[in-house]
This record gives sequence, C-alpha cells and structure tokens, in this order.
Amino acid sequence: MKALIVGGSGAIGLAVIKQLLQLKPHTHIYATYFRHQPDYQHPQLHWHALDITIEADIAKLAAQLTQLDVLINTAGMLHTADHLPEKSIQQFDVDFFQTNIQTNTIPTLLLAKHFMASLKTSPRSYFVTVSAKVGSIEDNKLGGWISYRSSKAALNMAIKTISIEWQTKLPFCCVVAFHPGTTDSALSQPFQRNVASHKLFTTQYTAQCLLNILSALTPKNSGQFLSYSGDTIAW
Repeated sequence: MKALIVGGSGAIGLAVIKQLLQLKPHTHIYATYFRHQPDYQHPQLHWHALDITIEADIAKLAAQLTQLDVLINTAGMLHTADHLPEKSIQQFDVDFFQTNIQTNTIPTLLLAKHFMASLKTSPRSYFVTVSAKVGSIEDNKLGGWISYRSSKAALNMAIKTISIEWQTKLPFCCVVAFHPGTTDSALSQPFQRNVASHKLFTTQYTAQCLLNILSALTPKNSGQFLSYSGDTIAW
C-alpha cells in the first residue's frame, strides 16, 4: 500500500503516520512538512517539503507520486500568532478570512485536482480530509468563529462535490471528510480550558479512530462527513 499524509509534521498527521506504520508495517508512506522536517524516521517513510497553498508545488509532488492508495490531508489552521477566531462579526478581518480559506479549503481542491490520476491506479483508494464539526451548517447553534466555520463549510462542500464527480471517474475511491474531535495539539491549545477531560483526545487516539473508520469504509460510503466516533455528521 502507498499512502500520502499531507501535513505529516502536524500533531494528527504524525500520529497517523506512526499508527499506520504499526498497523501496516509494509506500507510506503509519503509525508509532507512545511518548514521543519520532523526527526521521526522510518525505512518506509519518505518526507517531502510542501507548501499546500501553492498549486505548482502540489503538481510537482503529484508528478513524483504517480500511484497512491490513500491520501489523507491533515493540514489546517484555526488561529495565527496574532489572530484568534472571531467572537463577533465586529472582529472580522479580510486577511484572516482569506488565510483560513487558503489553508483549510483550497489545498484539498488542489490535491484532488492533481492526485486524481494517482488514486485512479488503485483498485480501492481513499481520499480523506480532516474537517471540523463547526463547519456543519445544520449543527451551528453557537455562532462565532466565522472565518474558520466558513472555511470548513466550504471544504465540506468541496468534499461532497468531488465525491459526486468521482462516482463515475473514480468509482473505486472513497471520498470522506473526518471530524477529529478536540485533539490535544497546538491548534486547540488556546481553547482547551472548557473541554471536559474525557473529550480532549490524544493524537494517538484520534489517529486510531481515523484509521479504524477507514478500515471499514468502502466506495459506497463516499461523500460522507464522519465523526471520530464513526457517526455521520449533517453537512
């Protein structure tokens, strides 16, 4: 099996890599990092530098990886060093909104565009992106976080639309969005204070949930938005 983990240097991405190598030690894993390559090494692991916001970089990587069985995009952002998610529309900032879209939404579209041919070579493939339940329009009861919510809602629409197109073009590919819950990472750290201890997951647990779900999916499940629990989330 050949798998690409985009955002492999992040908390969830690196945990997925380690879990996958334990479960399927013969898997060839290609993983990406942005600025700093992690120290973690394995004979079956190959690191690639990648800026997920630059289409030419994604196209170049796709030209190198012409056959894939699994593509998991774990990259994303919730806040920057100087900007937290908005509590009010009065805090809306165009640059922050665009950064959310550029990081949380556009990369998945580019990955689908350029890796479609690579995934088509597999008799059963998986195209997965980490989304968030706050991107569910139906589930939005609290408001706030408008840039992050909007970027994840757009991502969810992208996943659903890609899954419909690939029903005929890649009928053996399962396309899903995955909600990881609140995972103990740098992304969630500023917001963990009000999270119950049993709802704050380790990266290992989140990775295990994701891989357990994937092991049970078939192309018939394509187009779903799935929680770490395996439950379906309303778009």
